Amino acid sequence: MDYRCYNLHLAVFVARKYLWKPRTPSACSSTIVIGHLAQHNLFQEASMVTGPGADIYRTLGVKPIITASGSTTAYGGSKLRPEVKDAINKAAGTMVNMDELNHAAGKIIAQVTGAEAGFVSSGAAGGLILQAAAVMAGNDPAKMNRLPDATGMKNEFIIHRSHRFPYDQCYTATGGTFREIGDGRRCHPWELEDALNENTAAVVYLFSSFITRRALPFEEVVEIAHGHDVPVIVDAASFVPPRANLKRFIAQGADMVQYSGGKGVRGPQGTGILCGRADLIEAAFANASPHQFIGRGMKVSKENIIGLVEAVQIFVEEDEEAETKRYNEMCQQVVDALIEVPGLEATVEHDDYNYLVPHALLTFTTEWRGPSRDDVFDAMVDGDPPIYLSNINNPDELAVDPLNLDDEELEIVIRRLHEVLLD
Repeated sequence: MDYRCYNLHLAVFVARKYLWKPRTPSACSSTIVIGHLAQHNLFQEASMVTGPGADIYRTLGVKPIITASGSTTAYGGSKLRPEVKDAINKAAGTMVNMDELNHAAGKIIAQVTGAEAGFVSSGAAGGLILQAAAVMAGNDPAKMNRLPDATGMKNEFIIHRSHRFPYDQCYTATGGTFREIGDGRRCHPWELEDALNENTAAVVYLFSSFITRRALPFEEVVEIAHGHDVPVIVDAASFVPPRANLKRFIAQGADMVQYSGGKGVRGPQGTGILCGRADLIEAAFANASPHQFIGRGMKVSKENIIGLVEAVQIFVEEDEEAETKRYNEMCQQVVDALIEVPGLEATVEHDDYNYLVPHALLTFTTEWRGPSRDDVFDAMVDGDPPIYLSNINNPDELAVDPLNLDDEELEIVIRRLHEVLLD
């Protein structure tokens, strides 16, 4: 397809979507369209990210960005809900007893997750450390005080080889060690049975996008582990939405589950949702700040606890169908604008494992003759404002995740993609 024809195709799409009102076509329609686009800056240099928040960062010499990669912590996480910001501001001016606040917040977490108890952790990673401390030391002060010296404690964590991931260091930070099962391609029930021993602290199970699904089914892991009185602890940091996942793993028998309090929940990015058995959550709480044990450095402020409680209560009451519909529509705008770029395949992807939020997936096919996937990613970052796309999947793919995008930012992303892809 000739690029000039494609430019006109994109111009017509954008104009129809955002600018045109019904009228009688004329012989100079394309000229009118381009004029409208220029007037609205859709084919001109992007505006800077604006607003009081952007100005705060600029005073430090930090450039505000557009995040089309979802809730990536390295790019700022998620945008806080307005109600959460208001709750944080209200909480800031009053002092409270932190133990009381933690227990009160834990009751809310228990309600929304269906667990016996809950706790606000310092992000999901901080919660994994508390999971490990809870199953190793319990709430025994002598053992808690020794960590990460695990002498005299069960400290072995069984994990599928296919579930090894960068954050599993959180389990070894407490003095834990791993025993792997499976070979990355498959795992048999007897391998888990054989691995369980008198030194097993817990079985770790990971729910995350873009990992192999050839591990043992979760319910089978729970059945085998519980048959040996061994707890199963879950990392599902990025596995909400869907909202049903907040209760799913507890209902399936997990002893502790960790979620992010930022990401899709859109609470403070430095918070996490830890839920599970009452005795294990109480042990996690005992090891955590403000107590002077291994979790002391993973402090969660009173403001962030209140912010998380506000966020999770809003999250579970929201209309997920309407939210998903909006994300789908945003992704479809990206696809419609880029679908005829030669050699590029543009699709909307949404499933229950890899794309929990709808994504606009851009696949560079064998017919692609433009810049490489990595060059496209870098060019988007090098622009003004910098735009970060999702690049965590296959090496020939990029994606637009709409979680953190408003309508104006989406338009900028579409225009910049058009410019970079056809450069």
